Amino acid sequence: MHPPLQAAKAAMALLGLGLLAACAQPSIAPSPGAVEVHARLNGGVGGITYLPDGRIVIGYHPFYSPAEKVGLLNDARNGTTPYPTADWQTCKRADGSQKDPNTCLNWVLGLHTDANGILWLLDSGQAEPRITPKLVAWDTRANRLQRLIPIPAPASIPESQHNDFVVDLKNNVIVIADEAIATTPVGDKAALVVVDLKTGASRRLLQGHDSVMPDMARPITVDEGSPRAKAIKVYVGVDGIALDPRSEWLYFAPLNKGKLFRVRMLDLVDTALSPQQLASKVEAYADKPNNGGLSIDQAGNLYLTEVGERAVGIIPPDTRKYRRLVSDPAMVWPDGVTYGPDGYMYTGAAQLPLSAALNDGKAENKAPYLVYRFKPLAPGNVGF
Repeated sequence: MHPPLQAAKAAMALLGLGLLAACAQPSIAPSPGAVEVHARLNGGVGGITYLPDGRIVIGYHPFYSPAEKVGLLNDARNGTTPYPTADWQTCKRADGSQKDPNTCLNWVLGLHTDANGILWLLDSGQAEPRITPKLVAWDTRANRLQRLIPIPAPASIPESQHNDFVVDLKNNVIVIADEAIATTPVGDKAALVVVDLKTGASRRLLQGHDSVMPDMARPITVDEGSPRAKAIKVYVGVDGIALDPRSEWLYFAPLNKGKLFRVRMLDLVDTALSPQQLASKVEAYADKPNNGGLSIDQAGNLYLTEVGERAVGIIPPDTRKYRRLVSDPAMVWPDGVTYGPDGYMYTGAAQLPLSAALNDGKAENKAPYLVYRFKPLAPGNVGF
């Protein structure tokens, strides 16, 4: 999740969190069932995925307007090199003129590599000057652009902030969670966007439905119960999204909501269903804390990043009761969560509540920005 830059700057006087201790360095040494630091970087991490050869791809959080938007983690795990190329990292030429928006990345948070070795980059296009949102498909084996899929209106709207997505190769679609906070701190126009990978056509679904809407009585709370506790008055629509390994159920949830929902993929891709009929197919699945990232393993355990509480938790399928799995004092704003080929699950601490825009104008965010890993309860799909 990325609070909108315009709204965040306007709300600086309302928001805040003084947590200098957040940058404390936990030990790298692993222990059974514990979380460990895997990398220390100079930029805040939003998303993580893997290439088929086992290399880690880092997506730098667009909240910080990074010069390098996507990079490959180096062997020392303390830096990255631009990926797929340095030229893709900016939409401006050296003389300041604008490039063809189909040849560059503008605003990227969601990124995943599918089972065919295609790295999908979701460009929400909202950095100035704004461009039409798009999906970039990079063939990591041939090292070339495979295709580019624009996501124009009406699937994208001015408020669109396309956050994360799933790739469903069984139904040949990508489903995007649009938080709808690009121009406002209230994501009341959030929706799911379904992109047909055969035709490239996209549909905007469930806008205005309770399952994608934030709870306006539930701000983003940080470090509850401590002297540092604060409330961030940004209300984020559908944010976390995960697809079960059988491509049967899509799980999703607004960040600011105490419920997680699901819908069958066969219903979501059924173009014959009316908006009302589709809405009737959505199920409330479980209670949850405010969360950003969402993933699922082959046993049906859901993994959620508690953005305000420095933790990652799970919802098992048998109890459907949330419980924390791992936490760390320096895990400030864990965002995307994803499986690696080594059997670990990864997340990055983006430190968003320490930034000046969200901390009464005082910037306490600083490098190193940590990438964590921990052992999940069961195997999952690598890259998601």
